Formats: sequence, structure tokens, C-alpha cells
Amino acid sequence: MLTYIGRRLALTIPTIFALMFLTFLAVRLVPGDPVEVRTGERGISPERLAQFRHELGLDQPVWKQFADYVSGLAQGDFGISLVTKEPVLKEFLTLFPATLELAFFATVFAVTFGIPFGVVAALRRGGILDHGLMGVALFGYSMPIFWWGLLLILFFSVQLDLTPVSGRIDLLYYFEPVTGFMTIDALISGQEGAFASALSHLVLPAVVLGTIPLAAIARMTRSSMLEVLEEDYVRTARAKGLPPLRVIGLHALRNAMIPVVTVIGLQGGTLLAGAVLTETIFAWPGVGKWLIESIFRRDYPALQGGVLLISSILVLVNLGVDIVNGVINPRVRHGR
Repeated sequence: MLTYIGRRLALTIPTIFALMFLTFLAVRLVPGDPVEVRTGERGISPERLAQFRHELGLDQPVWKQFADYVSGLAQGDFGISLVTKEPVLKEFLTLFPATLELAFFATVFAVTFGIPFGVVAALRRGGILDHGLMGVALFGYSMPIFWWGLLLILFFSVQLDLTPVSGRIDLLYYFEPVTGFMTIDALISGQEGAFASALSHLVLPAVVLGTIPLAAIARMTRSSMLEVLEEDYVRTARAKGLPPLRVIGLHALRNAMIPVVTVIGLQGGTLLAGAVLTETIFAWPGVGKWLIESIFRRDYPALQGGVLLISSILVLVNLGVDIVNGVINPRVRHGR
């Protein structure tokens, strides 16, 4: 097992380094000049312009800029925001709980509906329920996030007035953040109605963000269940006269969940990246919205550091899923 983990770690290290290089390069391909963020639209002297470029390290060769960038990362320095003048890592850690909370509730939504949809579709293979549920899953998988979000806002928020349009909690509630997770902080605050308000603000963003993972989980659950239902031990359990629920829940679903858990883990990591559009649509104050604003403000250190941090988290999530797979399935860790 330790050998398997060592192999996975050995593959992760060059991946992280490649992410450093790609984020460094991609940010420099974005149109615009970061010096304009510091100087604004007003004209300045060439001497002052050269001073700003020197302060930002833009007067150095590209290889020297990359070396300084890697050296800073090795010391935990992701740069300073050009707009807020705050460390990028500090801003990221402040906003990341909001993104993580949204991703968690989106995962809960996807798992709660995705697994039952897949199980029912497998048990009713070829029937109306099978085609209907898989059709819904395919529809959800192909629906663009920005369009789906706008449709839900128009229907539930504008027409029915059931859910808030944006934000994390109503403005009439105020308390100092403790954990950064609004639902938990609302409970801790003890203010009446605060927790319900935080949950109501989570409903639409979580549904929008969780729709694509729900479809992926449902399809994988159906496929895995169909395979397991044909196994001899399931047939034997049925032949012994065990109740159908016991056969499905104890013998079939437990074994079918191995690949499903992998999909859930991978989709959970993907949610962090997919939150960019969702947070922008619902004005959710998380990392995704921060990255979009950094693009418009040409805040390249924030954009560069934020993309690298999110990408690194995705790599680590994938590493964790691989290790869990190795623990559950010995054939994986032995390369069979």
C-alpha cells in the first residue's frame, strides 16, 4: 500500500509544478497591462512607469520572473493583490469557505437524488422510469450552468418569490464570522431565522451547481447496478428467498457503490472549479466570483494565485480518490 501511495505522490509532484508553469504563462497571455491597475487611466512619466514595472518585477526576463514566482510559492507567498494590496493567500482563505460550503451542499443534492435515480433506473431497465430518469440526467448534464441558473431565478425567485436571488444571508442578520461557513455561523449566532435564511440562499446555487454531478452519479449508479445485479451472489440471494430490499440494499448496492464513490469524489473536486459561473450568477461571495472580478480588474497576482490554489486542490482531491480506490480495491493498487 505504501508503494502505491508513493507512486501516486511521485506523479502528483510534477503535476503541481506543471500547474505553476501553466498558470504563470496563461496569466501573461491575458490582454492588458497590470501596470495600468496601479497607475489608472491618467498619464504618468516614463520614469514613474519604469518604477512601477520594477516594483512588480516586470522589467526582469521571463525566466527570472518565473524563478522568483516559484521561490515565493516555496515560502508560501502567492503574491500581493494589485487592487486590495492584501496577500493573495489571505484573500483566498477568507473566501474559500463560501465556495466549499456551496460545493458541499451541491454534492449533498447530487448524491441524495443521483443514487436513487440510478438504482430505480437499473431496477426498471428498459421501462418508462429508466428512460425518463436517464433522460432527465442527460438533460441536466447538457444544460449550461449560466442558462439553468437564470431559468431557476426567473421561475422560483421572480415568478414565485420563494427563494432569494443572491447573497448568502438576508441583510437584517449580522454576526461576526467564526468558521466562514454561513450555515454554521448562523446557528452559532443564535439569531432567530438566521439559519433558515442561510439555507434559503443556498437552495438555488446548490441545485444549479449540483445538477451536472447528479447526472454523472445517476448514470454511473445505473451502470454499476446493472453489472452487479447479474452477479452470481445476487442471484443466490434471490434464490434463497431474501426480501428484495435486502438483496438490493445489502448485496447489490453496497458492491455497486465502489465506482460510484470514485465518481462522487471526482465530481466533488470538479464542483470547486464549476463554482465560478454559479457564484457569478448568484453573486455568491466565494473564490469563483473573486477570480472573475480579478480578470476584469486585471489583478494578475490574485488571478494567478487563485487559479493555482484551486487547481492544486483538484489535484489533491484526485490523489485522495486514487488512494481510497487503492484501499477499497486491491487490484487497483497492484496495477491489475
